[in-house]
Amino acid sequence: MKRFLSAALMTLCVFGLYGFSHAADADSAKAIVDKAIQAVGGEEKLSKITMASWKMKGTISFNGDDNATTGQIFVQGLDHIRQDFEGEFNGNAFKGATGLAVDKGWRDFGGNHMDMDKDAITNEKRTLYLALIPITLVQLKSADFKLDTVPDQTVAEKPAVGIKVTAPDGKDFTLFFDKESGLPVETVAKVVGFDGMEFTQETVFSDYKDMAGIKKATKVVSKRNGEKFINQEVTDFQILDKIEPKTFTDL
Repeated sequence: MKRFLSAALMTLCVFGLYGFSHAADADSAKAIVDKAIQAVGGEEKLSKITMASWKMKGTISFNGDDNATTGQIFVQGLDHIRQDFEGEFNGNAFKGATGLAVDKGWRDFGGNHMDMDKDAITNEKRTLYLALIPITLVQLKSADFKLDTVPDQTVAEKPAVGIKVTAPDGKDFTLFFDKESGLPVETVAKVVGFDGMEFTQETVFSDYKDMAGIKKATKVVSKRNGEKFINQEVTDFQILDKIEPKTFTDL
């Protein structure tokens, strides 16, 4: 009996300490997010950003070749996105677009139009929140997103603190913030490309500037499985009051 009570007491202590530790990690993660929100523009201002658009220019790499591109993105909440891009690939002019409106999505590459299947829609929604959350951050305060801390690391030769975010789709990603300023500096996430292959994508944010009343990273560099993928400069960022619904459904 004494052995049983001792074992039971030890089990309770272990699970009690685990529960306390987990709660402490969540509180620490929330504190990191609160600091970041303040650094970017403040919760009141960021909470009002329900629609936005930004333009970018740069390069996208395929098989080691850099291809110049320009593009524009429209977002509305976490379930509407429209991406347009054009560039020159292997010497040929190319245009493409993708659209998502809640549970319907489409792609058009070089005039070839196709509707997204269920898996593609899920992946596009992940693309959306990975792009938007480092800009507005306030979604992380929702109960839909679960937060934990991760060990500190160095990003762009500067110390950074990090959180692990589990999104409503059950998938997680890691978001790092500059330890001093609190600004977002990197995301690390599993993503799925157009060909259905999964990659580990590391995206670094830098060169913050005042745009539309908030701090916005104007340089975005992504690697996939350690290989360069996207190098972009954000040339314009706008907070919008209205976006026509057909923006997300029509080419």
